[in-house]
Amino acid sequence: MAEAVSDVRYRWNMSVEARLLVVITLALVALGLGTVYSASAIAAQQAGQSSATFFLKQLAGVMVGLVIFAIFAKVDAEQFCRWAWPLMILTIVLLTLIILPFTESIAPRLRGSRRFLIGASLQPSELGKIAVIVWTAMLVVKKGDALKGLTKGLLPFLLVVGVLDILVALEPDLSVAMTYTLIMGIILFAGGARIGHFVVLGIVAIPLLWSQFQRLNYALLRMTAFFDPGSAPPHLDYQLRQSLIAVGSGRLFGVGFGQGKQQYGFLPLAYDDFIAANIGEERGFIGLAFVVLMFALYAILGFRIARTARSTFLQLVAIGITTTVVLTAYLHIGVAIGLLPTTGLTLPFISYGRSNLVLSMLMTGILVNIGSTREKVIGGRATDPSFAMERA
Repeated sequence: MAEAVSDVRYRWNMSVEARLLVVITLALVALGLGTVYSASAIAAQQAGQSSATFFLKQLAGVMVGLVIFAIFAKVDAEQFCRWAWPLMILTIVLLTLIILPFTESIAPRLRGSRRFLIGASLQPSELGKIAVIVWTAMLVVKKGDALKGLTKGLLPFLLVVGVLDILVALEPDLSVAMTYTLIMGIILFAGGARIGHFVVLGIVAIPLLWSQFQRLNYALLRMTAFFDPGSAPPHLDYQLRQSLIAVGSGRLFGVGFGQGKQQYGFLPLAYDDFIAANIGEERGFIGLAFVVLMFALYAILGFRIARTARSTFLQLVAIGITTTVVLTAYLHIGVAIGLLPTTGLTLPFISYGRSNLVLSMLMTGILVNIGSTREKVIGGRATDPSFAMERA
């Protein structure tokens, strides 16, 4: 019998949607590597480093991301239901560690905010995205019909995710705080929460958000520069102006790989927060349209996977992951072409930054697993009559 058991194994068989999702992810990662090199080469040289410095760091992130992607594509995503609370607690601990006044040696202030641990190698706010997705999905399933209540239904979600929002706002990073809340809201809506509760909470939240915008002067100035750019001081909308110049210069087909002018220092963070502008300049309207189309296909495949998920929990996780990746991408592109205020959100799979890259690939690995079915595979002795008799 022991020999018979050894001839039986299990494997995950990817659906068509999952396979296509892998292809799209690899295409975006490949585009990202090329774009990071082009957009960062001059900045690296100006800093006295090799032109390939950022590219090599991003390539290392890709290697780690591919390993993590492969692992989580083969790990049953249902396990995350048990990991939801530990993941949320770990995120809260790391985010608290960042903002403590005596931890600047491991959480340095970069460009006016403290968002990283151990130099710039770990960004806990990125971990918070998957924590919000998994924890919210878990609690929605656990509460069931009680979700329709306000006190016992929505209040626990608001309290826990509200703690995350406060912690990242203190870094400060209002963009991520709003992202957490939006992700939670979408999963709650998909899980059956009442729309009326969202309306009431939205009315209550507006004055609170406005007071936070006034307290964080930089956020208020960004909003002012967006709604009334003509009256804004030049330094407030400098990045947006340079981004629009880059995109406009690219016209239909772009100026060509490595031929862009904005990465010479005119557009700050051309390889990170404004990498879509580099794509628009060097690859033109066609290049940006390709990126928009890839993320649209990602959304279609992600929601198709969610529709056929093995459980309600996995369905909500798939919705959360798909929404997070695609919404972040479109917000980034919207900022680059002037449709939205400057937010500082990166372009998934493409922008420089190993934390975001690894997290995006981890989430896609989970999505691929949700889109796969577990099958029993019998080894070569399956046709052996004696083996069949043993199994019987």
